[in-house]
Amino acid sequence: MIGVAGCGRMGAPMLAALRRAGFDAKGFDIRPSDEFDDLSPFVTNDAQVFVGGLQTLITVVRDIPQTEDVLFGAQGFARSETMQRVILCSTLSPRYVLALRDRVPGHIKLIDAPMSGAQIAAQEARLSFMLGGQDSDLDLAQPLFDAMGTHFHRMGGFGTGMQAKVLNNLLAASNTAMTRLVLDWAKAAGLDQRRLLALIHTSSGQNWFASGFDQIEFTRDGYGDDNTIGILVKDVESALDAAPHGADIDLPLAVQRVIRDLKPIR
Repeated sequence: MIGVAGCGRMGAPMLAALRRAGFDAKGFDIRPSDEFDDLSPFVTNDAQVFVGGLQTLITVVRDIPQTEDVLFGAQGFARSETMQRVILCSTLSPRYVLALRDRVPGHIKLIDAPMSGAQIAAQEARLSFMLGGQDSDLDLAQPLFDAMGTHFHRMGGFGTGMQAKVLNNLLAASNTAMTRLVLDWAKAAGLDQRRLLALIHTSSGQNWFASGFDQIEFTRDGYGDDNTIGILVKDVESALDAAPHGADIDLPLAVQRVIRDLKPIR
C-alpha cells in the first residue's frame, strides 16, 4: 500500500496520478475527506486508518514541523511496523534531511525526491523530480515517479536531491522576485504586460516564472504565510541553512525581503 501524506495543491494531484496509473494508493490530510471531491473515498484524516498496511509513504507536507508530525509526532508514521520506504517530496533543509537517516528505523529505505513544476505540472503528471538515494532503491521506486512526472534527475546519494532542489528554488525565488519587479516597472511605464511577457519568453530574460505566468497558479499572489509565495521564502531559508561556510548570503536575503513585500496583482 502506498500513502501520500499531505493532500494539498501538490499532494492531491500526485495521489490522483498514482491511482490513474493503477497503484493502490491512499491519502492522509488533516482536513476532512469530503473536501477532496473525487478523491474523497481515498483520503482520510484518521492516522490509524491511513497507516494500516502502509508500506511506502510519500510526504508532501509544507515544512519541517509538519514533516516531524508525519514521521515522529502527531501521526508518527515512521514507527509503523509495516513501513518499508519513505519518499520525501517536500522541500526541506538538506541538513535536516540528512539527519533523518539516524532517526528513522534502519530497515526503512529513505529517498529524497523533491519536485518542481507547480500545481499545473502535478495535475498533468509532468513533474520534475530531483532524486537522492541508493540506485537500487531509486530503481524500485521509479514506477511511482513515472506515474507522477516526466523528468527525473538522479543527483547522488540520500540528501543530494534536496540539496539540488533548494538551489533550484533559490533561482526560482530570484526569478519570481525580479519578474514581479519588472512587471511593476513596465506597468508604470505604460507597457502592455502580455506583450512584455511574450518578449521575455523569446529573449535573454527568459525564465520559468515569466514563461509560465498564465499557467502557474501563484504568479499574481501577494505574500502570505500559507500560500506558495510564502513557501518560496521558506525555500530560500532552506537553501541558506545549507549554504557553504563563509558564503555571501546578501543576495538570497534580499530576494527573501522582496518576496515578503509582494502585493497581489489585480
